[in-house]
Amino acid sequence: MPARLLHRCFAEVGGTALLVGIGTGTIVAAGNAGGIPPALMAVAWFLAVLVPILLFVRVSGAHLNPAVTLALAGSGRIAWREAPPYWASQVAGGLVASLVVRALLGGGSHLGATVPAPGDALAAFVAEAGFTAVLVAAVFVLADRGEGRRRWRLLLPPAAVGVSTYLIGPWTGSSLNPARTLAPAVVSGTYAFLWVYLLAVPLGAAAVAAVWRPSSVDIADRGPGREGVAR
Repeated sequence: MPARLLHRCFAEVGGTALLVGIGTGTIVAAGNAGGIPPALMAVAWFLAVLVPILLFVRVSGAHLNPAVTLALAGSGRIAWREAPPYWASQVAGGLVASLVVRALLGGGSHLGATVPAPGDALAAFVAEAGFTAVLVAAVFVLADRGEGRRRWRLLLPPAAVGVSTYLIGPWTGSSLNPARTLAPAVVSGTYAFLWVYLLAVPLGAAAVAAVWRPSSVDIADRGPGREGVAR
């Protein structure tokens, strides 16, 4: 593996670990304490996405999410050959985070595993696909237009996750991220309705990628992971 790609993969491991660790750690801590208001949980997930983006966006692009990597590759914003190492790094980062959360906080709340509310699997599928599409759209705005003055567009993906957590978190867990769902499921042994998230989230990402192509990709403007995109 080229050194530059290996560097980006380490950033994805660390960034995804931070995202999953902060987010699911808050879920487990809240469960241990008897719960917190949905608004505070939304803020926690906003920060869980924002912190690693600020740390790693200029190293790896801070995908932090296999569905985001899928959408970026499928739309031509990164090269397909970048995707498998990114996916492996993101899943590895999530697993490390879930193991750390269990070691520090115990195994309560199924380590933050995402499970639909009873009887709501179909509704959860639609909601997860829809809000993943919103997240990917936010990522595409950032990817195509840059960070913006004072880097304000870096707030768009975290905001999408925070709003999703507030609106659908109580009945889907608000995944939008296969690594975020898979890691606590594997470490806690919680596999019920895993298919909902592993199908709905990539489908939502792929749908946006299919219809939202970059108008142009200037080689001088390509960020990390974009060097191999064909003109």
